[in-house]
Amino acid sequence: MKQSWRPGTLSLFLFGLLLINSCGSTQFFSKKDQKTIADQINSSAVFSKIFTGFALYDPQEKKILFEQEANKYYTPASNTKLFTFYAALNVLQDQLPVLNFGFSGDSLIFWGTGNPLLLHPDFDQWHQGLELLKSGNGKLYYSDYNFKDKRFGAGWAWDDYSYYYQPEKSALPLFGNVVRFIKNDSTPLSMNPPLFKKSLRDTFPTESFYLGRQEQKDWFLIDSTRLGKQNLERDIPFRQSREMVIKLLSDTLKKEVGYYEGKPQVVQGTLSIPFPDTLYRRLLQDSDNFIAEQLMLMVSDRLFGELNTSKAIQYVKDSLLSSLPHPPAWRDGSGLSRYNQMTPLSIIRLLELIYEKVPQERLFSLLPAGGKSGTIKSWYSGDPPYVFAKTGTLSGKHCLSGYLKTKSGRILIFSFMNNNYISGSTPIKEEMQKVLEWIRDNI
Repeated sequence: MKQSWRPGTLSLFLFGLLLINSCGSTQFFSKKDQKTIADQINSSAVFSKIFTGFALYDPQEKKILFEQEANKYYTPASNTKLFTFYAALNVLQDQLPVLNFGFSGDSLIFWGTGNPLLLHPDFDQWHQGLELLKSGNGKLYYSDYNFKDKRFGAGWAWDDYSYYYQPEKSALPLFGNVVRFIKNDSTPLSMNPPLFKKSLRDTFPTESFYLGRQEQKDWFLIDSTRLGKQNLERDIPFRQSREMVIKLLSDTLKKEVGYYEGKPQVVQGTLSIPFPDTLYRRLLQDSDNFIAEQLMLMVSDRLFGELNTSKAIQYVKDSLLSSLPHPPAWRDGSGLSRYNQMTPLSIIRLLELIYEKVPQERLFSLLPAGGKSGTIKSWYSGDPPYVFAKTGTLSGKHCLSGYLKTKSGRILIFSFMNNNYISGSTPIKEEMQKVLEWIRDNI
């Protein structure tokens, strides 16, 4: 890492400017300012009970303005998606791989790229893959030879299998790898994909929920007496298998799909489309875990011709993130894993790399904006917005890392990481907001 970026260092050139312009713009952040921020953190009854790291960086001057416990490791939760975002920007660039395929006689053999959009209910960019499969008159064969991963990431909670935020990873996702249940008081319960209607069981073994799934089977359990007339929209992941992929595609295409054993001995082609920013917005603003995991599988497919998250992460760490001051313990694409460990200073450096690669207007349109969009719509309000940042939340963990625009017009990079609390995250957000508002108003 360049010396000019390291905490507490200044280049000779910048030092000369400081001497010449002691009252100029380079003095915009003083020791008094540092003390004010430190006092806000240290005097907080909330922060005093937890582990908090904070770093503030000026990308124009290449200088750390403030750091406290910022060289220590924290569980980042969905701040991990910033790493996934940077990996996809560099490896996938402006092309989204939709489907791998090859021809054997009049038969079309196809296998997944990890692309999450095929038949996804919330996106419009899935039609090309379906059209390719519909295009020929010959037989269709699906192969999953290139999936070298597991359905769950390392360190994921096994008992979250039925929650919308933890769909299984797969080579060829369909329908977002979830069944969507919709009901309102004027219509009966509907399911998409409709193939799963035969898997609905009108019984439920617990008092906590009235809609769920058995762990090892695609049996969706409902207590219709408790469902009543209430409105409902819920996504529940379904189990991944080659048999399920073939069933769903055959049902959707109204055409038989077979299974191809082993690696297809054909000349490979890859159907690609322009990369839609809607996918990145879903990743960053909605913090979509499924999109994050599938992006890392697509990165692996592009690099190695196989889908393996760990292999993709290792490549990105070695080839794209060697300038991070502290090597990240990075285990998945989404941040669901509690094995992930990162420092605020490393996230600051990552955000600087992103800032250098993506034009500011586009970047800020992709990230959640305080008081306006995404996971910080109800926090950090300003007119115009002054915080553009990624949240990260797990039980006992809440982090916020991104960009802050001060009233003086400066763009600063910050990372606020909080771990090991037992209450909710609201008090922590309130304390962070006080610090960020002060920086906005005074720096």
